[in-house]
Amino acid sequence: MSAPRITGPTDRVVVIGAGLGGLAAALHLAGAGRQVTVLEKANQPGGRAGRRSAAGFDFDSGPTVLTMPDLIAEALAAVGENLADWLSLTQLDPAYRAWFADGSQLDVTAEPDRMAAEIARLCGPREADGYRRFAAYAQRLWELERADFIDRNFDRPRDLVTLNLLRLLGQGAFGGLQRRVDRFFRDERTRRVFSFQAMYAGLAPQDARALYAVIAYLDTIAGVYYPAGGMHAVPIALAGAADKHGVEFHYQAEATEVEVRAGRAVAVHTADGRRFPADAVVLNPDTEAAYRLLPGPGPRRVQRYSPSCVVLHIGSTRAYAHTAHHNIHFGHAWRRTFTEVIRRGELMSDPSLLVTNPSRTDPTVAPAARQAYYVLAPVPNLTAGPLDWRGGLAERYADELVKVLETRGYAGLGDSIVTRQVVTPADWAADGMAAGTPFAAAHTLAQTGPFRSPNRHPSLANVVFAGSGTTPGVGVPMVLISGKLAAQRITGPRAQSG
Repeated sequence: MSAPRITGPTDRVVVIGAGLGGLAAALHLAGAGRQVTVLEKANQPGGRAGRRSAAGFDFDSGPTVLTMPDLIAEALAAVGENLADWLSLTQLDPAYRAWFADGSQLDVTAEPDRMAAEIARLCGPREADGYRRFAAYAQRLWELERADFIDRNFDRPRDLVTLNLLRLLGQGAFGGLQRRVDRFFRDERTRRVFSFQAMYAGLAPQDARALYAVIAYLDTIAGVYYPAGGMHAVPIALAGAADKHGVEFHYQAEATEVEVRAGRAVAVHTADGRRFPADAVVLNPDTEAAYRLLPGPGPRRVQRYSPSCVVLHIGSTRAYAHTAHHNIHFGHAWRRTFTEVIRRGELMSDPSLLVTNPSRTDPTVAPAARQAYYVLAPVPNLTAGPLDWRGGLAERYADELVKVLETRGYAGLGDSIVTRQVVTPADWAADGMAAGTPFAAAHTLAQTGPFRSPNRHPSLANVVFAGSGTTPGVGVPMVLISGKLAAQRITGPRAQSG
């Protein structure tokens, strides 16, 4: 049974924030016949999926991994547009190249037979058989979770009581993720490849529920894609389609207040003194920042935030033929790494790193004979580890990470750098992200589903939320779904078909 939509008139909708969630909401609302205005404080769409440019390089400032492009297609279809007319997507093969501390490597591909053969090459046929069983298990979890628990509005825990909940219980989905993964794999290397995604949910694999094996399914089985021009091309496409179909965009228009009368939002005010009347409001900023625009109490208290990250944007003269588009470099340490970052609030003593090299797929993001690199290192959020990132730590840690990479196959990287930008938790906090993390509240059981900050305001009748801080949660696919769910709160679900 669908959760109720908001009541009263909804003809004019103001969306605050042109991030992926806000853009998805705008498209679904426009497709349902609403008059939509989007207010964005930056000078371009994208939100966390923004762009940084320096010395002729274009760097994605947020996510670099794209899965489930059908969700982009769904948002475009809401206004009758086709994905292929707005984005050129390349499926990456391999999706990742995993590098291990013993010098071995594993190419992660979305083709099951090739993936099984690759695992057999590295770990033997028994491990390959475990992969086939894990892939079937993770796909089954996705099928059970998507309609009833991810792509759906709900208002109370009892809304989750469906036959699929019993099926999930039967699949052991509420047991430990690492224990479940270990049932399929015996080799420490494959165990890491198919469980590290728990960090996306803000948890160590040993602390996450097995239901989050669906992240590994999306990441390593369903396929990873690259949009020509980089991930920032996605919000550019969504905004372009929305503009074509009548959505009104105002950039450099920072919302400062949602005006409320008699329990309803009636307008949004911006820093430059403008007032935008509204019958309904969708807030896409980080949840705590969104509530600061509203009168009354703040959001549901967050018990634990996800870890944060340091990102290095590097423009280099060096190419490395042995690497792939996405590379995961595992250190010797595993459990200790999560303990340091999540529990102790310390930097990793033996870091595991994501290195993305988009210019090997798309030369347009770097000058001729140059390479763009995006290096992501998990670090504590500012609550778990209030480190002094403004006091010189940022550059020192960036230097350390470059040295680590030089020992892991990127010889001469330091000397090859022509431009470098360092983004830290202090920068995420300055952008309005609570605890200095771009990954919002951790997906503990108490902060998942109906226990997460809801996408409907508890007392304002026509205010809804989108983005990673609300349901269904963190990651590009979930944020796109959040925008659709926010729109459904306003229009009802039947209006969401393309």
